[in-house]
Amino acid sequence: MFLVTEDWYFWAHRLPQARAARDAGFSVAVATRVQDHGARIEAEGFALHPLRWRRGSASVVGALSALREIAALYRRERPDILHHVSQKSILIGSIAAWLVGRRRVVNALTGLGFIFTAKSAKARALRSFILVVLRVTASGAGFRFLVENPDDGAMLRRMKIAPTDRIILIRGSGVDLEQYHPLPEPDAPPIVIGCATRMLRIKGVAELVDAFRRLRARGSTAVLLLAGATDAENPAAIPPDQLRVWSNEPGIEWIGHVEDIRTVWRRAHIAVLASQGGEGIPMSLMEAAACGRPLIATDVPGCREIVIQNETGLLVAPGDIEALADALHRMATDGALRASCGEAARRRVADGLDAAAVGRQTVAVYRALMAV
Repeated sequence: MFLVTEDWYFWAHRLPQARAARDAGFSVAVATRVQDHGARIEAEGFALHPLRWRRGSASVVGALSALREIAALYRRERPDILHHVSQKSILIGSIAAWLVGRRRVVNALTGLGFIFTAKSAKARALRSFILVVLRVTASGAGFRFLVENPDDGAMLRRMKIAPTDRIILIRGSGVDLEQYHPLPEPDAPPIVIGCATRMLRIKGVAELVDAFRRLRARGSTAVLLLAGATDAENPAAIPPDQLRVWSNEPGIEWIGHVEDIRTVWRRAHIAVLASQGGEGIPMSLMEAAACGRPLIATDVPGCREIVIQNETGLLVAPGDIEALADALHRMATDGALRASCGEAARRRVADGLDAAAVGRQTVAVYRALMAV
């Protein structure tokens, strides 16, 4: 049983693992808040258990209500293996599993996220609470932690959440290489720089806009394409009004949510993510790489797993606006670099970051847990 906060997140990020489990003979269930993807999930043959919780709710009352609902579900369905995805699911799911005696649990970290990267007093308090809870509830022999990059695994060991033998590295969520295939470079000019992500401050969207302004000030005719919705349930959300203000600036377009992200990479020459941290391996960069696009990203955990300097793209220090502008300029003006990085980026994804590889590795974890 997968425990995921939102049905869209399961569909976008955990479908390869669920399909692999199903094809390996497991009965698969999904417990999540259902909005737009319930019918698709059931069409895959997965049992669907709608939950009432909300991802953005941080109230104690809401958390206790979610805990009661999930513990009741676990007690009723008695799944052999629980697969908790991201921090809220890991925290509440681990407590629920501990309360009802379910002892085979996979806790999948998809990056450190806001709680582990923010420096506010509230974030520090939540971080301390999460550490205590996980050390108590997730200490059994049947618990495994999945991480998407080595830095997150090192963090788990450093914070004494889990020993080395219970931390498993599976890089990324898996990209379908048949669905995301190499695309020809669009005509130019103008060079189109694509950023496909949720519109959050932690994703470095404001820093990217600043760097793009500097690029245009150098005389560039490039276009910045911001593809993604804002996220009202995330404390780092960029207000839609701000995004519309940016869209009124020369060369900047915010197109909101895109159902088929390949339409962005058909138009864009370059993929960029100026993340401030907290990533697993960004799905947007993996999808762009699979489409043969060169990459520009900040040198933070997760991003540097897919962006190899001068090979698949360019890395810059987080928060360094001038360096980001330089990288945009270099990639926009060097067609040979774009071509070589795009080809190498596709190879990088095909070498163990694809959906089939991630599915096989995940099923191996499940089978090993069944012997515990």
